Amino acid sequence: MKRLFFASLLLIAVAAGCTVGPEYRQPNRPMPREWIGPSTQPATRASVTTEAAADVAQWWRNFHDPALDSLIDRAIGQNLDLQLASSRLRQARAARTIATAQLFPQADASGSYRLQGTGTGRSTSLYQAGLDASWEIDVFGGVRRSVEAADADIVVAREDLRDVLVTLTSEVALNYLDLRGFQRQIAIARQNLAAQEDTARLVRRRQEGGFIRRLDVANTDAQVASTRSQIPRLEQAERQTIYNIALLLGLEPSALIAELERDAAIPPSPAEVPVGLPSDLLRRRPDIRRAEANLHAATARVGVATADLFPRFSLTGSLGTSGANARSLGNASSAFWSIGPSISWPIFSAGSIRANIRVQNESQNQAAIFYEQSVLTALRDVESSLVAYAREQQRRVSLREAVDINRERVQMAQKLYAGGETDSLNVLDAQRSLLAVEDALVQSDVAVASNLVFLYKAMGGGWEAVAPERTPTTRP
Repeated sequence: MKRLFFASLLLIAVAAGCTVGPEYRQPNRPMPREWIGPSTQPATRASVTTEAAADVAQWWRNFHDPALDSLIDRAIGQNLDLQLASSRLRQARAARTIATAQLFPQADASGSYRLQGTGTGRSTSLYQAGLDASWEIDVFGGVRRSVEAADADIVVAREDLRDVLVTLTSEVALNYLDLRGFQRQIAIARQNLAAQEDTARLVRRRQEGGFIRRLDVANTDAQVASTRSQIPRLEQAERQTIYNIALLLGLEPSALIAELERDAAIPPSPAEVPVGLPSDLLRRRPDIRRAEANLHAATARVGVATADLFPRFSLTGSLGTSGANARSLGNASSAFWSIGPSISWPIFSAGSIRANIRVQNESQNQAAIFYEQSVLTALRDVESSLVAYAREQQRRVSLREAVDINRERVQMAQKLYAGGETDSLNVLDAQRSLLAVEDALVQSDVAVASNLVFLYKAMGGGWEAVAPERTPTTRP
């Protein structure tokens, strides 16, 4: 008995210091020292700077739009995709508890009653009650590697949650910007339609007076009809965008119509956007952090598979009592017990164990490749967003100049036409050009703000709005 006890202690001591499989090491991925975009585009240095890291925790508040703030706050509390991601995080935590439980002894209580008889017609009763316990001692660390993988899976689920949050806040903002853009386009179309209808009435009066041909009336009527036809398409896009926002908030399509159909301005973009350093992405981007956690989990599972090559040691015991009646179960003479170690070692598995190790090694290799791909994708996303944000700002400046010129052109054409110094085609062409550039300017305003949203998203903005949760320790 004493030898068995000391042998068990020896096994426990061995278990505390032996873990097979590779140890995980955090990737030491070199990053560029600075971004290409701001350094090669002098005209944009006032709007994009690398001197300080951006505050991406609640980046949408930089637009200073209470309606947008309210929508995103409600989306964070109500979005169904976010609820699914939260459920997956809770599921990962429960799975970790299952993995950890294998490190501890397992015990089962049992009880039975059996009536036995012979051919002579005599019968006897047998009552039994007992407690069975077993403990598979994790000598080679297979269970501990499972716990380590479960810890990494929790990080994966948590970064999934944060990634959903980043996408959610971005999608609400982008749809909101589109909505305000459509509403502004509708207002511009209606203003131009009213001006064109005034021109059509003037042309019609001049034609009725015999000053111009019927063709001029047809031209102006065609222009009015063309402008009027754009409004239903824009109204359709406006309503569908409201439906999209409602879905993001976990609401029925009609829930936000009364709130969002009231026109409002396109939120102005902040004057300066600090983007920090490329190395910040490794800390901010949930997809990179998730890829790293997947690599950690895959590395740990190589150890789980490797542990199957080695013997398994268990300590089992039982304690029970039996008797012909229930009262006899309490008698000391009816008790029985047993305790002892056991060992099992796979001798022949037709190569399945080593094949599983190769499978896990390839999974680890794939996770490392995916991590590298995630980093490169993140760098591409930020650089592309920087270029798009800077170039669209330049385009918007030109469009504003074009709008001013075309408005002056319309006024001149109308004045000349009223004085009989030009024909209606010049007026119609000027009005058509003004509508086109005003529409393009609205789209550019939306594009500038949207590109800024894409930039914040590329930098991993939004996930810090949810309080970071404590990461469970690798060892119980």
